[in-house]
Amino acid sequence: MRPSGRKLDEMRSIQIETNVTKHAEGSCLIKVGDTHVLCTATVEDRVPPFIKGSGLGWVTAEYGMLPRSTSSRMRREAASGKQGGRTVEIQRLIGRSLRAGVDRVAMGEMQITVDCDVIQADGGTRCASITGGWVALKLAVNKLMKAGTLSSDPLISPVAAVSCGIYAGQPVLDLDYPEDSDAGVDGNFIILANGQMIETQMSAEGATYSRDQMNQLLDLAEKGVSELVEHQLAAVS
Repeated sequence: MRPSGRKLDEMRSIQIETNVTKHAEGSCLIKVGDTHVLCTATVEDRVPPFIKGSGLGWVTAEYGMLPRSTSSRMRREAASGKQGGRTVEIQRLIGRSLRAGVDRVAMGEMQITVDCDVIQADGGTRCASITGGWVALKLAVNKLMKAGTLSSDPLISPVAAVSCGIYAGQPVLDLDYPEDSDAGVDGNFIILANGQMIETQMSAEGATYSRDQMNQLLDLAEKGVSELVEHQLAAVS
């Protein structure tokens, strides 16, 4: 039924390669099927002005898609002099999702910026960015703890994200592009490893959905996130 031949509750293949860049404190290349995202974490000895002197740390994110990450070349946003609304919305989502898994008091006054650059897109780029972004963040924190800059781990829980939707009338897990572009209902679910939810984005894309269908998608999302967390923990161990 699915274009890929996967079962309704089957994730795409997941690969996470760590320490893929020389200079970043934490980095990984996450591959969720044919969606590939380079995630890097940069540590800075400063915080935004609005929390300066509070003793709290800050985690933020930036997101972008390379020109040939899609089937036809996209114009670089820098060429137009501003980011598009979709880009701004996604990077804000990544930032607040990652912050939900951080004890900012234990972090102290420092900032970690997670950059997510989509090398190849086949659906679910924001979800892959959040999942890989946490790995890069954890690797950066591990380096800070090893150096003695941090005395304890400020990361409360892994953060992972997955898309689910209703395709051809059936609830399915981890939409790729052919499914995403034709789904009647599309949703993104960001969840902590302990099951606590951070954010749910669901919308009708041509068909409405029932409460029962929403619950089915939530069940699929929990299954997908549990698999993603296993890969995250294996990558940072």
